[in-house]
Amino acid sequence: MTDAPKFSSVAEFFAQALAIEVEASERYEALAEQMEVHNNARVATIFRKMAAIEAEHRKEIARRAGDALVGGRPASFSWTGPDGPEAIDFSDVHYLMTPRQALMLARHNEERATRYFEAIAETAEDPEIAAFARTMADDERQHVVWVDRWLEKFEADDPDWDADPDPPVLSD
Repeated sequence: MTDAPKFSSVAEFFAQALAIEVEASERYEALAEQMEVHNNARVATIFRKMAAIEAEHRKEIARRAGDALVGGRPASFSWTGPDGPEAIDFSDVHYLMTPRQALMLARHNEERATRYFEAIAETAEDPEIAAFARTMADDERQHVVWVDRWLEKFEADDPDWDADPDPPVLSD
């Protein structure tokens, strides 16, 4: 990633890092609710677990930030797309998706967040921001490992995973 965002302060970096985790946690919660509406409890459970992981990561970032966030300027957000690097795109979700597919989306986002923070670490002029960005990248790499371990519990998807004997009916 050559277009890594630049930060004028450690506070600004932490504000954005927190925003990434808040957005990810909220998105996973919204997806869990969506899966519950469609009676896809297995995937809803995965999304709720991912929301909890992101919420815990948010707490850890706030702990690391400490006083850096007090009185800091609002963050200028530099997402690589319309959403932050850890937010699943709603268009990538299918109401019949499998747990494996949900975890693959989560893995993709953890990898994307890793690259995002690595790029910040590589280009940051402030050594403290670079160090915190490397720590964040390490955290995200660990999340990839966790998701990979979780993926091992699921067999490959059935080729007809999206066959629905009673598809939703859209009214005019």
